[in-house]
Amino acid sequence: MQTILGSGGTIANHLATALPAFTNNTRLVSRNPKPVTGKEELYTADLVSADQVMKAVKGSEIVYLTVGIQYNLKIWQQNWPLIMQNVISACKENGAKLVFFDNVYMYGRVVGSMTEETPFNPCSRKGEVRAKIARMILDEISKGTLTALIARAADFYGPGTLNSFMNMMVFENLKKGKSAQLLIGKNFKHSLTYTPDAGKATALLGNTPSAFNQTWHLPADMDVLTGEQLVKIAAEILHAKPKITVLPKFAVQMAGLFNPMIKETVEMLYQNDSDYIFDSGKFDKAFTFNKIKYAEGIRNSINF
Repeated sequence: MQTILGSGGTIANHLATALPAFTNNTRLVSRNPKPVTGKEELYTADLVSADQVMKAVKGSEIVYLTVGIQYNLKIWQQNWPLIMQNVISACKENGAKLVFFDNVYMYGRVVGSMTEETPFNPCSRKGEVRAKIARMILDEISKGTLTALIARAADFYGPGTLNSFMNMMVFENLKKGKSAQLLIGKNFKHSLTYTPDAGKATALLGNTPSAFNQTWHLPADMDVLTGEQLVKIAAEILHAKPKITVLPKFAVQMAGLFNPMIKETVEMLYQNDSDYIFDSGKFDKAFTFNKIKYAEGIRNSINF
């Protein structure tokens, strides 16, 4: 049995689609699980409940933690460590391997490329939370009490990836004849992770025994483009003018006074005021994987 904790999100759905290549037994766990391929076992559980997580993990060989928590600092600080401890305890009790789908917040501002060896140096409170929960796994690995891996992704884009800034602020605006919106600047390079590739690669890692007890950057096009270049590709596909509106930091801060969701993004703006380069070379060397290039990924996203 391979179990996805936090089913229903974009990554979890792509992962569920990819897992049948490796297993006929997949369990989807969330507060309101829904089938993806139609062949999964559905299990209802709230991951903040240790007892419910323990029962949800029972009988699992591999557990994937892909849950998305409401983008709110207080909720992150309260729930992420609790969920992580519940999952770690359940995996240890049931002898299951853990695959944690992670982001790059714990790295903080990085000069040059982010790699698996980049030290944790968070410069945001959400980054501090992500560093804390990643260390919880790494500490268990170092003690030999848990077999686990961390699969880390850059910012998302992809078909149906509605919470992606590229989908929301670039693709959708251009479709409507509006200007694409970019944060802070348009000339900085910014790596993106294509969500279907992320799901496929996470399934591959989880089913590769030698991949465990280490961190992996999921595959991304290493020909990193600037925001302006990404907009030009999207505009050409849509036969639209590549109009860009750059939103300065103070504008985002002002909008945050009236919109709680925008307010939560302000501390993460450092990711947009310099190059954001995500290196997946370790994965590329270890696996034969036909990852999507930006032009094709953007076309697939727009035509979805």
